[in-house]
Amino acid sequence: MGQSTLTAVTRTQGATQALKDGTVRPAGWTLNFEEVPVLIQAFRRMVRTLDFDVTEMAFTTYLVAKAHGKPFTALPVFLVRGFHHGAIVRAAKSDGLVPTDLEGRRVGVNRGYTVTTGVWARSILQQEYGVDLSKITWVLSGDEHVAEYVPPSNVVPIEQGKKMADMLASGELVAAIGVEIDHPDVKPLIPNALEAGLAAHKRNGHYPINHAVVIKDELIAKYPDLAADVFNAFAESKRLYVDRLRAGAVENPTAFDKMHQRVMEIAGEPLPYGVAPNRRVIEELIGHALKQGIITKPVTVDELFVPSTCSLAG
Repeated sequence: MGQSTLTAVTRTQGATQALKDGTVRPAGWTLNFEEVPVLIQAFRRMVRTLDFDVTEMAFTTYLVAKAHGKPFTALPVFLVRGFHHGAIVRAAKSDGLVPTDLEGRRVGVNRGYTVTTGVWARSILQQEYGVDLSKITWVLSGDEHVAEYVPPSNVVPIEQGKKMADMLASGELVAAIGVEIDHPDVKPLIPNALEAGLAAHKRNGHYPINHAVVIKDELIAKYPDLAADVFNAFAESKRLYVDRLRAGAVENPTAFDKMHQRVMEIAGEPLPYGVAPNRRVIEELIGHALKQGIITKPVTVDELFVPSTCSLAG
């Protein structure tokens, strides 16, 4: 076979624990995990310098990377999902502010415009609250992972020397997305955010995907069974985690573990892998990406994934 070790990055969490500790391995392969404390830096390193063989990646980062010809392809392994109603915050002094009040004003976005949380949060504003996203000036605190990406004209960088938290607390920004601020002058725009997300899941199956897994195209071409083997390993690791969740055997559950338990009450499976059970939500995300100017050309669900994995489920 030649190569038998793959460089890999994924955060340690319930669904990846068995993979990270070696309990589960892809058939015939060893995953040599590099620990990247700030996971988004791994996304950037992959899209810019192809530093890894296998890596977790934010899904809209992947959409943009694929649109710009980056030589890696996703597996339908969706490691991180969640609800983004709580990602939108406002100045505490702006009591009575409703989502449509954001129109004609400046709203901050943590890091880049293509950040997946931002895409989903903007979609909530548009779909659930009727906000015209084109009437908002989006102010970014950072740049994009994919350097070639060009944002829409109503997306601007933050002014030099300013901090988004200060601008939000003072009211210079009416709201912000994806900014984690523990500050008495900042409050959620949408109250009871988790319950709002779970209600949307019950109502129409809304359960956003945030992260997938990608593999270098040169390895997929060289080792035809690799993609399926890696998919199956991630799926087995996830199954062990879900079994622990169902048995109430997860020690010191995190906020994600608790959310997964709530989702299980609604849908049974908190982290479905595979194209079939996720086709609708992926199509939804592609649609939002087109509307928001994340990508400029439509793509189909199946062309986003390694063909040998499109029929797999886990």
